Amino acid sequence: MGWGLQPRLTRKILTMKFATWNVNSLTVRLPQVLDWLQANPVDVLALQELKLTDDKFPVDAFRQAGYHAECFGQKTYNGVALLSREPALNVVRNVPGFADDMARSISAEVNGVRVIGAYFPNGQEPGSDKFEYKMAWLKGLRDWVRGELLTHPRLVLMGDYNITFDDADVWDPVGLKDTIHCTEEERYHLRALIALGLHDSFRLFAQPEKSYSWWDYRDFAFRRNHGLRIDHILVSDALKPLVTACVIDKAPRKNERPSDHAPVVVTLADTNKV
Repeated sequence: MGWGLQPRLTRKILTMKFATWNVNSLTVRLPQVLDWLQANPVDVLALQELKLTDDKFPVDAFRQAGYHAECFGQKTYNGVALLSREPALNVVRNVPGFADDMARSISAEVNGVRVIGAYFPNGQEPGSDKFEYKMAWLKGLRDWVRGELLTHPRLVLMGDYNITFDDADVWDPVGLKDTIHCTEEERYHLRALIALGLHDSFRLFAQPEKSYSWWDYRDFAFRRNHGLRIDHILVSDALKPLVTACVIDKAPRKNERPSDHAPVVVTLADTNKV
């Protein structure tokens, strides 16, 4: 799998799969991630909420599974990583130009695609200091991504956004109106990312109603499908025509001691006649 030049006058479909998954502690969920990769051998997997430092990252376990690993960890909170079949090049940790002591994003080039994996701030509640930090972080991300798109037309921005696009992403849009993840201020920043020339790959296809990627551990939320769609994969204009599928894989949420998030997977196929 991968992008590359094909023999002249031949026609071949090249495919790549990108996935994002907030694992809510890689220490706890490592066996689940390895099992999932074996069953779903994606080309790139972005992980969020590692909750461990770089020296504790299980590089060898992923190498044995066939993946290169680039991580940016942090004790107890946050932490992100990119796992890739091919080596990741030009790795950047955090958002350049935005001073931050939180490990929230990691980006690299994989097979000619610029991949950004990010753990967006939660924000806690509107009006709080953490909410203001979220607003500032979102602006810093957008300013950086704008420049990245000029240099890297083939770009994927994926991760736990902690923002819903609209009411269709919310199990109770009336009861949760203007609460965290569902405020107009947050959604403004999400729309502003789209305006840069990005596309919500999930919405490029007809999807089942009440499709969510996160469910609270409390109140039997997963069983009752009381969830939110806050994990997104945005693709650039150049990649949009290549997107053939995007799905939320709810199966890992049924595991024993699961993450509260489910993986999201996008498939790209490039048909070249060289």
